[in-house]
Amino acid sequence: MSVKVKGLPKLLAQLEQKLGQQALQRISDKALIEAANEFVKVLKQEFEKFKDTGASIEEITITGPYWENGVRTIKVHWRGPDGRYRIIHLNEWGTINNPNPAGKGAIARALKISEKAYGDAVKKALKGGL
Repeated sequence: MSVKVKGLPKLLAQLEQKLGQQALQRISDKALIEAANEFVKVLKQEFEKFKDTGASIEEITITGPYWENGVRTIKVHWRGPDGRYRIIHLNEWGTINNPNPAGKGAIARALKISEKAYGDAVKKALKGGL
């Protein structure tokens, strides 16, 4: 199932004209940060189900908003002293020797669960900015 939204570029252009580019970027950055924090909260709950030492949970990091290919983006990644970024994909997809680890699909589940929270964060930021 897919959804096609019409008129979004026109709406964004009208908002930018009314509020200004910097104000619109500030509002979108706030929405991105709130949505990323909500996603991280859900992600940590998913990782709690199969944690061993808890290092994967402790190393979850959020970047600040930045431009990537013309789109404002925030990256959620793993950074820390234990180097968990090296094995996150093994928990998410499995390996030949362990095709179904306990954490298989945890990131995908967290994304699915936090979709509504993302939409709510965008609505809240837009209402607060207008």
